[in-house]
Amino acid sequence: MTMLQGRLADRDSWSAVGECAIEKTMTVVGTKSAMLIMREAYYGTTRFDDFARRVGITKAAAAARLAELVDLGLLARRPYREPGQRSRDEYVLTEAGVEFMPVVWSMFQWGQRHLPGRHRLRLTHLGCGADAEVEIRCTEGHLVAPEELGMRLVRA
Repeated sequence: MTMLQGRLADRDSWSAVGECAIEKTMTVVGTKSAMLIMREAYYGTTRFDDFARRVGITKAAAAARLAELVDLGLLARRPYREPGQRSRDEYVLTEAGVEFMPVVWSMFQWGQRHLPGRHRLRLTHLGCGADAEVEIRCTEGHLVAPEELGMRLVRA
């Protein structure tokens, strides 16, 4: 359990509704299709039709999700043109999109550990071939166990 510190310790004296970063993140990327588009972008998918096909959604849904992810700054549009074709946009991860990927990989890791299935896919470190895991570290580099995680309010 996360230890709430300072004014946050009295849970009845404040509400996170509308202010919580988890709530705000879920509002913008809390759909299955948005998460799968992010996965596909990380795998190198860039073309609109490929996103729709690989995620298994309609072109209308793909257009809506891609527009939302671009508006949020997780993806960027980049124009391209095939010889003899009209100009089109492809979608690439931004720096913010790359920074979002540990969220996706955490969900992958959780599913591997807790959901039934064969789970033959593995996240691996290309440098040595070992399995890779998502973890929380403090800014000093220490591994933070769940029971050592706190939440405090800082002044802006």
